[in-house]
Amino acid sequence: MTRIFSGISLAVVGMVTFALGAPAVHAQGKIVCWKDAAGKVVGCGDKVPAEYATSGTKELDKQGNVRKTGESAEEATKRQAAEKEQAAANADEKRRVTEQKRQDTALLNTFSSEKEIDLKRNRELQALDNFIVQQNAAIKGAADRFEDAKKRVADLEKDKKPVPPAAKEDLARAEREFNRITNDIASNEKAKKETITTYAAYRKRYAELRGVPMGPEAPLPPPPAPVVAAKLAPAPVAPPAAPAKK
Repeated sequence: MTRIFSGISLAVVGMVTFALGAPAVHAQGKIVCWKDAAGKVVGCGDKVPAEYATSGTKELDKQGNVRKTGESAEEATKRQAAEKEQAAANADEKRRVTEQKRQDTALLNTFSSEKEIDLKRNRELQALDNFIVQQNAAIKGAADRFEDAKKRVADLEKDKKPVPPAAKEDLARAEREFNRITNDIASNEKAKKETITTYAAYRKRYAELRGVPMGPEAPLPPPPAPVVAAKLAPAPVAPPAAPAKK
């Protein structure tokens, strides 16, 4: 027969079990206490009631010493989630260490000095500057075409005339071209900043791996001269024709 002791603290379970006799004790001299959903011990006996089957349990001997504990379903779920999270964190850290080692090896194999790092940085910055110069030269024409297309459409709408599909397409194409060049310039300017940051990190890590203090950094390349669009010389003005002789 199952004997249940409700509302009894674990400190006195052994004494209560001894006083009430052996029916609540297993043949091995153990009893089981179970908890409610809040984790509070609500009873003890020789068998866990069905309604507490998923709750946490503790097995005690007849002196009240804890021999074994059992998880509740909620505790097991939390433990499994924590273990899964820890395993993912361990895997991420392992990948990070592996990738760092790969990058360190590549850094030492690619450069033989910090000076070489600075030279490669400057070559990349100069290439980006060349792109930006070309884009700045192109954007003036793109902006003019965009403004002309907008004006043609605006004039037609102002005069309450239908806008031909070709005019609409010209406007959309001019806008796309202008936006593309504008975005390319912004992307290359951003790439310049990222390049400087990246190579500064390379210099620092290179010095750490070599176990030496960082040396002086080479200056950045000077900014390119702005491109000035060539202007066409004005056409010569012909002198007025001489009056015909009468």
